[in-house]
This record gives sequence, C-alpha cells and structure tokens, in this order.
Amino acid sequence: MASSGSLYGLFSWICEGEFNLNSSCTQRTIIDFMNLLMVIVYYLILILGSQWKNNFRQRRRDCITKIILICCVLTSIEYLGAGLYNIITRNEGFSHQNWLAYFVRGLIWITITVSVLVEGSKWIVVFKTAWWIVYFLLISAINIEDLVESHDIQIPEIVPWTVNLLLFFYALRTLYWVVLQPNLDNSLLEPLVPEVFDKSHINPAQANFLSKLSFSWINPLLRLGNRKSLALEDIPCLRSEDEAALAYEKFKGAWDSLQGKGSDNSDYLVFWAIARLYWQDMVFAGIGALIRTIAVVIAPLLLYAFVNYSNREIKNLYEGIFLVGYLVVTKVFESLSYRHFFFYSRRIGMRMRSALMVAVYKKQLKLSSTGRGRHSTGEIVNYIAVDAYRMGEFPMWLHMGWTSGLQIFLGVAVLFGVVGLGVLPGLVPFFVCGLLNVPFAKILQKCQTEFMIAQDKRLRSMSEILNNMKIIKLQSWEEKFKSLLESFRGLEFKWLAESQYKKTYNTVLYWMAPTIVSSVIFFGCVLFRSPFDAGTIFTVLAALRTMSEPVRIIPEALSILIQVNVSLKRINLFLLEDELEQVDFLRCSLRDLGHSIWIQDGDFSWDTESATPTLRNITLEVRPGQKIAVCGPVGAGKSSLLYAILGEIPKRSGIVNVIGSIAYVSQGSWIQSGTIRDNILFGKPMDKTKYEEAIRVSALDKDIDSFDYGDLTEIGQRGLNMSGGQKQRIQLARAVYNDADIYLLDDPFSAVDAHTAVTLFNECVMTALKKKTVVLVTHQIEFLTEVDNILVMEDGQVIQSGSYKELLMAGSTFEKLVQAHENALSTFDPSSSANKHESQMGRSNKSYISKQESEGEISTNLGVQLTEEEEKEIGDVGWKSFFDYVSISKGFNFLCLTTISQTGFVALQAAASFWLAFAIQIPKISSVVVVGIYTLISLLSAVFVYLRSLFVVLLGLKASQAFFSGFTNSIFNAPMLFFDSTPVGRILTRASSDLSVLDFDIPFAFVFVMAAVLELLATIGIMASVTWQVLFVGIFASVASKYVQGYYQPSARELMRINGTTKAPVMNYASETALGVATIRAFAMVDKFSENYLKLVDTDAKVFFFSNAAMEWLVLRTEALQNLTLFTSACLLVLAPRGYIAPGLVGLSLSYAFALTGTQVFLTRWYSSLANYIVSVERIKQFMHIPPEPPAIVDDKRPPTSWPSKGRIDLMDLKIRYRPNAPIVLKGITCTFREGTRVGVVGRTGSGKTTLISAFFRLVEPYSGQIIIDGIDICSIGLRDLRLKLSIIPQEPTLFKGSIRTNLDPLGLHSDDEIWKALEKCQLKNTITRLPNLLDSSVSDEGENWSMGQRQLFCLGRVLLRRNRILVLDEATASIDSATDAILQKIIREEFADCTVITVAHRVPTVIDSDMVMLLSFGKLVEYDQPSKLMEINSSFSKLVAEYWSSCRMESQPIS
Repeated sequence: MASSGSLYGLFSWICEGEFNLNSSCTQRTIIDFMNLLMVIVYYLILILGSQWKNNFRQRRRDCITKIILICCVLTSIEYLGAGLYNIITRNEGFSHQNWLAYFVRGLIWITITVSVLVEGSKWIVVFKTAWWIVYFLLISAINIEDLVESHDIQIPEIVPWTVNLLLFFYALRTLYWVVLQPNLDNSLLEPLVPEVFDKSHINPAQANFLSKLSFSWINPLLRLGNRKSLALEDIPCLRSEDEAALAYEKFKGAWDSLQGKGSDNSDYLVFWAIARLYWQDMVFAGIGALIRTIAVVIAPLLLYAFVNYSNREIKNLYEGIFLVGYLVVTKVFESLSYRHFFFYSRRIGMRMRSALMVAVYKKQLKLSSTGRGRHSTGEIVNYIAVDAYRMGEFPMWLHMGWTSGLQIFLGVAVLFGVVGLGVLPGLVPFFVCGLLNVPFAKILQKCQTEFMIAQDKRLRSMSEILNNMKIIKLQSWEEKFKSLLESFRGLEFKWLAESQYKKTYNTVLYWMAPTIVSSVIFFGCVLFRSPFDAGTIFTVLAALRTMSEPVRIIPEALSILIQVNVSLKRINLFLLEDELEQVDFLRCSLRDLGHSIWIQDGDFSWDTESATPTLRNITLEVRPGQKIAVCGPVGAGKSSLLYAILGEIPKRSGIVNVIGSIAYVSQGSWIQSGTIRDNILFGKPMDKTKYEEAIRVSALDKDIDSFDYGDLTEIGQRGLNMSGGQKQRIQLARAVYNDADIYLLDDPFSAVDAHTAVTLFNECVMTALKKKTVVLVTHQIEFLTEVDNILVMEDGQVIQSGSYKELLMAGSTFEKLVQAHENALSTFDPSSSANKHESQMGRSNKSYISKQESEGEISTNLGVQLTEEEEKEIGDVGWKSFFDYVSISKGFNFLCLTTISQTGFVALQAAASFWLAFAIQIPKISSVVVVGIYTLISLLSAVFVYLRSLFVVLLGLKASQAFFSGFTNSIFNAPMLFFDSTPVGRILTRASSDLSVLDFDIPFAFVFVMAAVLELLATIGIMASVTWQVLFVGIFASVASKYVQGYYQPSARELMRINGTTKAPVMNYASETALGVATIRAFAMVDKFSENYLKLVDTDAKVFFFSNAAMEWLVLRTEALQNLTLFTSACLLVLAPRGYIAPGLVGLSLSYAFALTGTQVFLTRWYSSLANYIVSVERIKQFMHIPPEPPAIVDDKRPPTSWPSKGRIDLMDLKIRYRPNAPIVLKGITCTFREGTRVGVVGRTGSGKTTLISAFFRLVEPYSGQIIIDGIDICSIGLRDLRLKLSIIPQEPTLFKGSIRTNLDPLGLHSDDEIWKALEKCQLKNTITRLPNLLDSSVSDEGENWSMGQRQLFCLGRVLLRRNRILVLDEATASIDSATDAILQKIIREEFADCTVITVAHRVPTVIDSDMVMLLSFGKLVEYDQPSKLMEINSSFSKLVAEYWSSCRMESQPIS
C-alpha cells in the first residue's frame, strides 16, 4: 500500500495534485514510466551482452538514419532545455507539466538516440524497434484524443510527435531488413564473400496479391541496385508470355490468317493482326484507366462537400470522418488503378514491339532482291529502331486518348451539377480551345512526318559514311560528306524547330484555357444568378484542373497515335514486300538423282522490269563431287550465276534444282562482329578435330598462332581489323567447317598472295573438298587445269563449256583469257630462275610462309581485344551531365530566364487563387470585380508561361545544334583506329535514339521538373498558410519522397544505361544480317540467326520491363506519401471548429491539396525521366571527346600548290605501332622511291603491306622515323594537304548510294567530258552507254548493282580524274580477270608515266615489270631492288616468283 501510495503521490505531484486516468497528464506520465523501464532494460541488455564495442562498428549509415539521429538529438535538447528553463524561471505557463517530466523525457530521447546509433544483435534490434513502435502508437493516441476534445495541441508536443512518426517508419524499415535478411550481421563479418543474388525471386507471377498490388516483387532488384551498380546479368529474364518468340508466333499466326483471307485493304494488316491478338489485354488495361478517370472526376465533388461541411453551423464529426474515409478510398483506387494501367499497358506494348521487331528481322531474311532494292539497310534498321519501338507506348496513349475525352465529359457533368446553367457560357471557350488543338495536332503531325523523312535520310547517309570511313579518309572527302550530313541535319533541324515552336503555342493554349473558361463560368454564375461562393469557385477550379490535363493530353495522344499509324504503314509495306521464291528448290542430301545442281533454260534478272535478263539461256548440270570453274571478263555474270544457284536472283523462266546443303563464300567478305571462332563455327557446335582441320586447310593456323587471343581474337565491325586475305580465309574456313554437299566459291583467292592461293586451292578445294561438289568463280587461270569442267561466261551467257584442253582446242573467248594470262607471264622469263630455285622452295617456304605481324595486328598483339566493351558511366554522376548539357550548348542565360519565367508564373497563379479566397469573403467587392481581377492576373501568368516555354525551346534547339555539331566533328576527326574498334551500331545509336532524346525530351523534361518543384513548394506553402500543422506532415512526406526517389534512382539510372547498351546490339545485328543475308540463306542459318536475334530482343525488352516496374514502384510510394499530407489536411479541416478557418481558405487549401499528389507524381516521374534522359547526354559526350587525328590543314606548314612536283618518297627508319605500348608493326624501314618509278610491294598476306600504305596516308601515325615526299616530312603538314595530293585504288572497292557521276567525282570538280574520257580508259564506257540514264544511272547501297570488278574499275576512274603525282594501287586488280588487268596496267603505265606508282599486289605479273620491288616480311624490309637483279640472285623475291611460276607452268605448257 505504501508503494502504491507513494506512486499515487508522485503522479499527483507531477500532475499538480491531479490523478485521473482520463487526464492527458496522467496518461503521459504513465508512458514516461514505461519508457524509463524500457531504458533500464535496454542498457542492461547492452552491458550484459558486451555489445558496445562490437556493435558500435555498424554498417555505413544512410541519409534517413542521419536525419533520425539529428531529430532525436534535437528532441532531447528541447526537453532538457524546457526543464531547465522551468526550474530557472519557475514559469507558470508550464503548470500542467513539471520540470521532472521534461528531464525524464530528455533522458528517454537520449537513450533513443543511442539505440539508433548502436546496431546491436538481431534480438536487440527487434526489442528496440518494438519499443519505438509502441511508443509512437501510445503517444499518437493521446495527442489525437487531445486534438479531438480540445481542438488544440501544445507546441512542445508537436515536434516530438513528428519525430516519433519518423522513428515509427524507421522502425518498420529496420524490422523489414531484419526479417527478410536474417544473415545481415554475418555478411558484415564476411565482406570478401560475394553475395549470391537469386534472380528467381524477382517474378511477378510468383508474388502474392499484396506484392503485385504494391510492386514489392521488384524490391530485391532495387535493393541490389543500392548495394552495387547493376549489370546486365543482374536483371532477371522475362517470363515466357513476355518473350519475343511467343509474341512473334502469335503475330505470325494472325498475319497469315489475315493474308489468307485476301483482305482488300492490305494497308492495315499489321494493325488488324495486332488488334486481333491483344484486344482482351487492351480491354483489361482500359478498365484500369476507366477506374482512375472516375476517381479523378470525383475529387471536385469531394472538395465541394468539404467546403459545405466547414460552412455548417453544427458539425457532425462522424460525417466529417466519413468524408475523409471516402477521400482515402478514392485516392487509393485512383493511385492503384493508374499505376497498374501504366505498367500493364507498357507490358502489352513491349510484346507488340518485340513481335514487330522480330517480324521485320525475319522478313529481311526472306526479302527478294527487288525488295532489298526498295529498302536499304539503314531503312530496315529504322523500321526496328524507330517504328517498332513506337509500339511500346501505343497501348498507353490509345487509352489515355479516349479516357481524356471521357474525363472532359464527366468534368462538364460535375460543373453542371455544381453551377447549373452558369456553366453554359464557359463551355463555348472550352470547346473552342479544344478544337484549336486539332489544327495544332495536324501541324505537329506534318512536322513529325517531315522530321522522320529527314531523319531517315540522315541516318542512311550516316550509316553509309561510317561503313566506308576508310575510303573517305583516304580520299580526304570528310568535308564533303560532313557537309552532306549537315545538310540532311539542317532539314531535320528545320522541322524540329518548327515542331518545338508550335508546342510553345500549345502550352499557352493549355494554360490559358482554364483561365478563360473559369472566368466565363464565373461571369455565367453572376449572369444566371447561380451560387457564387467559396464552394462553387474552388469546385469549378478543381473541376477545370481535372479537365485541363486531358485537354493537354488529347493532342499529344493524337500526335503519337498518328506517328504510330505512320510507323504501322511503313512496317506493313515492308512486310508485304516480295519474298525469295524457292518453289522448285530441293535442299536435301539425296545422292541418287544423278546431279547436285541442275539448271535448264534459265533466265534470271536482278531488275524484273528490264527487257534484257542479267543471265539468259543458262543450262547447267553439275554431278556430285565435280569441280566446276567459272571464268570470264569483268561484268560477265559470274557472281550472278552463283546467286542464281542460291536462288537470290529472280528467275524469269526455266528450272533450277539444288540437291544438298550449300556453303557459300562471297566475293566481298562478309564477317560478323565477334571472335574468329564464332565466325568459323557459324552457330554450329564445336568439333575440335574438324575445326582444326578447317583452320589448317584455310591457311589460318599461322595467323591464329600469332594472335595473343588466338581464335578468340575479336574481329572489328565488318572485319575492319583483318586484312582482305585473312577475311577471305576465315570465310573459307567457315565453309569447310560447315561440311556441306555443295560449295559455291566466288573468287576466293583474289585477296591472297600466289603461294597462299596455291595452298588454298590444293589443300582446301582439291583435298579437303575432294568428295564435295564445288563451283569456283576465279580469275586465276593457273588452277583451271585441275577442275572437271570450265564454264566461260560473257555478257550474261555461258558461251563455252568443257575441260581445259577442250576449250583451248575450241579457241575463242577462253583462249583469249589464257593468252592474256600467258602474256602477263611472258613479261619476264622465269625458266632459269624457276629451275634454279625450285629445289630451294621447300626450304624457303618453311621460313617464309609464317604469318607476319601486320594490319591484322590492330586486334591481335595489343594485349587487349580490339572491340572493347561499350563504355558507360557508373554510379551517380549527379547534376554533372545536366550542367554539361547547359555548358556545351552555352545556354546558361536561357536556363536563368526559364527559371525566372516559371517562378513568375507560379507566383501569379498563387496570387490569383488567394485573391479569390479572400475577395469572396468581402461583401463590398462585387462579383464582377472579383472575377475581373482574377482574369487579369491569370492572363498575365499566361505571358510568363509562354516565355518559359519559349526560352526552354531555345535552350533545347541550341543544345541540339551544339551536340550534333560536336558529335559529328568528333566522329569525322576521329582516327581510323576508332572505327576499327567501335561497332557502327554503337555510333548509330547515339546518332539516332540518343540524339532524338536531346532533340525532344530533355528540354521539356527539365522545365517540367523545375515547374513541379516550384509548384510543390507553392502548394505546401499555401496549405500551411491555412492549417500550419500540415507543414510537419508535408515536409516529412517531401523528405520521405526524396528518400524513396534516392533509393530508386541508382537502379533506374543503371537500368537506363544498360538499356543504352542493349539497344545497339539489336540494331547492329539487324544491320549486319542485312549485309550478309545471301551468306546466311546459303548456309541455311536463317533459323539460327533468328534465334540469336530473339535473345537480343528479349535482353533489350527485359531492361524495358523492369525499368517500367521500378518506375511504378516509385510513383506508387510517392503518391502514398503525399496522400498522407492530403489526408492530414482534410482531417485538420474537419476537426477545426466552425469559423476557425474561413470557407474560402478551406476551398483554397483543399484545391491545392488535391493537386498536391498529382504534382508530386509529376515531379517524380519527370525527375526520373530527366535522370534517365541525361544518360543520352553522357553517351553522346563520350563520342564528342575522341582523341582526334592530326589537323586537316596546318596553316604555317602548307605545302606549295605544285607539291609533289616530282613524286620522290624517302622512308627513313619508319616504325609503326597502332597504339601506345603495342608491339611495333613496321620495324625500321629505310628506302627511297625515286620520282617517276613504279614500285611493287610484295609479301605474304599480312606481312605489313597495307600498314605501309596506311602510313603513307597517315591513317596511322609513325611511332618514329619519317616519310619524306619531295623534301617535305608528311607528318609536318595537314592531313588534307597530304591526302588530296595522293591517289589510291583501295583493296576493297567502295561505291556510295547515288549516281555514277557522284561516285566518280564526289566533289564536282570535273566536266562530263572528262568523266567520259576516264570511263573509256577504265573500260566502263560501253557498259554505261547502254544504260538509259547514262552518268545519272543509279548506284545502290554498297554498289550492290555493280560487280566487284566493275566497282574496282570505278575506283580506277576516280584516280584517272584526279591525276596526282603519286598513285597507290592496293590489290587494285585483285577482282578482275587477267585480260582486263593487263589492259589496266597498260593504261596506268601510259596515264601515269611520269608519276610514282606504288603497287601492292599478290599477282607477280602485276609487279614484275616494276622499276623496283619491295619485299616485306615480319614488318621488316627484306629486299628492295630492281626485279631483274633480284631474279639473278638467290633472293626471297625470286623464290616468290618461282612459287608463282611453278603453279602456272603446267597450264602454260599446252600453248608454249
């Protein structure tokens, strides 16, 4: 009894003689005693468990923990300070509280601070979090009770209560981590043990209902993203129903079904196929959008109800609580339905997108030659990168379009219900403003269409330039092609600017519409004597606010749907293109039909409308195991015959049967990006024995042995880092490994030296393929004696057929070919040297056949792979990229003006609302004056919003120009090594999608973020001015939202960056496939390539999927937090006594409170979008700072205009390496090329010949030594001055899309007469005069409508026009027959008699009549002398000649 009495006395003393369990003081004192008990228990546990030392060393505290600690410290200081103040002053203002209570609470909060600071074991964590939760619940119950009963709460209790709330959420968070991660403490003790991340846990299908509802199933991925930078392998795979394979199969079924019906309107087959597949999913997504629309429209009615409630004389608390409850339910439904609508509609869009991407890809694998002629590689990539990608957003915008219309209709109904007839005048300007959107939408559509056309042209040109950058640099055409690209961009920029300026007017219309409409409605209320009070005014404003969003969305939705329509039509047109016909093709392994290839009376034509077929009267029978050679002059149709066998060229008449599997080696090597092994295996499983044999017979073994990475060496884009011979032999190895029945080889020996050619023919064609059927197109006459049958072609016909001896006896064309070959050989008498050295050949071969280090070494002996992983930023780069965006564009002034304009706009909007709230309560001010002043203020704000939009558009346009200019200049100034090591797709992605983000998205994303921040601050400020207590919850919600955003952002940022690296391979693979489609079809690898493409599409899609899920996770939580502010505000307004808050201010506060959640979500979404868009700035900026090659012109070192007047070249101890610290490739070459001499450069494939040529043109800079031309060190002058004075016919002939004239004379420096003379000299005049458009005849992409030999002749024509003193021929006649070669050599001798001619060649006759011969080996100069002198001694050159001659002797015997 004594103890209870003393306890009673203590309670009475603390509460000043009062001990009543219903009193607030007693309840608070009981809680204080309970807390004291918890403090004692907590310290005892810590002491007994010796936890201090071990647990103070906790994991790094995050931002929220630091905030909690600061708040706890401040709270303890507040209580201790209040107690101290009470003792000193004996202040009666604290009569209901004793100084002891304050000191006890100060002690309690000090302990809470310690408990936050000290980690403790799992059970301590559970104990202290339980304590925090119970404390919060108890103190909240007392505070709410005080608030309800007395409508008052003392200031010293508000701050601790707010901190208690923070502590409550922190406790829940801590408990969540402890429960879900029981081994957290162990992981701290074992930092070196990597944590295994189980991706299978992230599966929406396996999640429970609440997890799906709240998107919590993605928590593990976000948690991982906060612990480390996410990588692609961290992202889980898609579920089967989201994979591209299933999406495409469904689409194909629907497409085939619609095509089978023979629909009259074939323009919309893609649309109807999509609609048939996804209508149920679309309906489901539409239901979510509908629920959200209804919830949004209910909000103004709730506001009206709240204002009416606050106006009542007698308030029913239960009715007020019911209103709050109704508000909560409405907001919950609105939030959940909208979030799931967004997520689900984008998920459907992703499936549609994947289906169309795969459909386009598979179509290009079946596309006929006619179809390929109508759709360039760049266009096909665009169908995937732009058109199919648009489908990702299509379902969302479709539903947003119709629900916006419904929302407007329901909003009008609400206005009718509240205002009555007074709303009628307001509907007129509303519908006028709405209708004004239609012409805006049409103008925007036109701008968008024209922009896309211009963008297509630019990207097609960009793709062509990047693929042929080497020839552009060799010819010094950078300025020409850069200006071409800039002209395309200029047109594109014109439509971009037009579009953006029109959007500024649209913005003004969007913001003026609610002002004008509301003003007219208010005047209507006055006119029709409708109610004009606070409830009416703010309900009208809230209703118009709900209507203004759809008014803005409708034109945007229409614009996007129009773009989708354009894209669907483009894809539709492509999918309806002609496919390859293979009706009478037999692809089987039957051997009992007596033939492998059978063509009867075949007529074939690339141009189906041409009167003359490309091939005519073709009759051919090839038996299993036969070796057939096809020869003939340039343009005779040899390659076309192989295409006819493959079924690539349209057949007009006749029968074609191909029995057995095919392997095809194209004339222009088609190499994929990847390793050498990948290119040889070509999707087949590894058989080591067969693989090693394929490498051996293709003479690749020595090459591979010399590479640091062996057969795992990366090959650059289109094999740029391999020599022509290496690429050709990789193709051969691929064919041999394929183990097909039939081999079609299109001039496979043109790019290799004579000895390698002999090795390949004997080891590969005649031995490894001994039992195979081989059709070999070749200009090497020396191999024809070995084959079973020879086809001689001329002018698209097989004019002779038979064995070597039979054709020689028959005479005519074949005899001329052989005679030309013999004439080439007869320029020297090889017999003596051949006999002299034949016995030494075996010995010389051993030392000389080794693969040397040369141009291939860019990728090999560097210690690193050539094609590097795509660079991406890691971690948070903060605002750096945005500041880069502003600084590079020099748009700081526009940034400041935009900010000032937006601030003015927000201030004026707030002023207009305050005016309404206060003026409506002053009877002296008439309604007309109230409305008039409101209208003036609002219209003035529209001026500011126009200026804001204008300034941000100017900032965006300036940035677009600056970044495009910087990016383009950097690319054109980049050294050749950059293009060798960077896939074209990687550059094109930046030039297309990343630049598009800069053009359209970043400027408006920035202004939306800034607007939302200012709007949020204004909203919370206005709400706090009415009910200041809401400030605590508002600040907490904003801080918590920022924390949630901070938690989300690391994962989202990395997902966006990863997405930037997953999209490029999809485009790159499509582009690569388009270039090698004939090879893919020949090897019957269509299905394998489609399978690989499906994986790439799924990889890209999974990043898209999880990015969307993460975004909805964030927005849902942000909405929930800001809804707390709204609910608090509503509760305070309901609990406030009548007259405490004016009805006008209730309406003002709630109208802004209702908009608060939308503003926060808007901010969250656009801030996240801006953070993601900024990644595009990072990516483009990476390529704006490529180390450039030396300047084009050095002003103080310009050579004389007549330079070089002689053409003398001195090489002085020339050493070349491709990168710093890389091995030296050319090793100290010293020699002189005298003026006017013809110098032949010979050596095995890869001995350094092409590297030497690259050094002359400074594609690679000398590591040491000098190249001096006519007394001038070429490294001292500008690149343009050098390259314009040198001429080259490159190893790989390049033509650009355009006309014959633009290909011969890109700079437009020559007359037609000069061009015709050049064409006549290079044997093309007759061919071109037969064309209807003569010099304006078209040249297709890559010059595909001209044979490889003809392309080489075009390159010769360019050289003949330029007439420089120094000419370099880099394997220039490799792809033409001996007769044409002899004619061209004669032309070159005559036309360049006074010039220095450097000839790199594999054919010995091409260099044998040179004045000097240079022989390279291992990057060293082995021999340099006159060929006649070298032939007289036991030289390496004489051995090379002997090798060549020995391979020709057998064939030359019959006619000698």
